[in-house]
Amino acid sequence: MRIISGTLKGRRIQAPANLPVRPTTDFAKESLFNVLNNRVDFDELNVLDLFAGIGGISCEFASRGANVLAIEHNPKCADFIKQTAEHLRIENVHVMRTDVFAYIAKTRQTFDLIFADPPYDLPTIDLLPSLIFEYNLLNPNGLFILEHSEKHDYSSVPKFSELRKYGKVHFSFFS
Repeated sequence: MRIISGTLKGRRIQAPANLPVRPTTDFAKESLFNVLNNRVDFDELNVLDLFAGIGGISCEFASRGANVLAIEHNPKCADFIKQTAEHLRIENVHVMRTDVFAYIAKTRQTFDLIFADPPYDLPTIDLLPSLIFEYNLLNPNGLFILEHSEKHDYSSVPKFSELRKYGKVHFSFFS
């Protein structure tokens, strides 16, 4: 996986094969960030990356100047993100190893943009949009993006704004 743009453009992130992740494809990631380039100013943007995996999305945001909090429950994945940030000298990615749902319920911090890439078969995936808004995690005019498979349709969920499809990767936007 490569970082597409920003100060780290072209740098590669190669995760060990034994990590239980499904990284967002470069094609889908590049398409998503092309959409975001027209909507947000990345400098000083406060981003929450839920289910951060190996940190590809976190590094992409950080490369563009955003401040990122990556939430990852798996200790090996969380350690990998920390090691990657150290190796690439990224100071604006912070990693917290905890359960995403526990974090959502406890935090009082708010964010300009929240990205969530849960396992596609996560039984509680459909709760994420309502929890983000129930716990007021977004700043005014904030954006929540949920990556999911074609099996999910969030078009009738309150605050849904649009769906973008890139191959088998779907992004639902909420604001």
